Amino acid sequence: MPTRYEASIRLDIPLEMAKRHGIPSQISQTKLDELDANPPQWLVQSRLNRTGTKPVWAHLVCVLCGTEEHARPKKWWPEFTLLACDEHEPEELPEPAPGADRSFVYGVGTRFLGVVDAGPAAE
Repeated sequence: MPTRYEASIRLDIPLEMAKRHGIPSQISQTKLDELDANPPQWLVQSRLNRTGTKPVWAHLVCVLCGTEEHARPKKWWPEFTLLACDEHEPEELPEPAPGADRSFVYGVGTRFLGVVDAGPAAE
């Protein structure tokens, strides 16, 4: 039985919106399929209001072990070259391209480290 969190990812809406519109903490797969196939007016309007510039959910995947997580993207997140989960040390990451400057962004999702390689060789 999917949770409200999983339903909000599937419907591509914020978790707060799912709560506000009465999606229960546990919803049957059948009801979720029905909600997605025949959306109520608020969900139709939400989908129409999207500009497509910013996704509602970001799919984060560790390049080293494949750990996955969905998170709401933050305005301050740059375009990441790669992501690694907190199970790994930065030394375990693939080397940047020669001449590229590497910076790290901590606090991506609940357990990820974002890596940004910038410079002439990284572009």
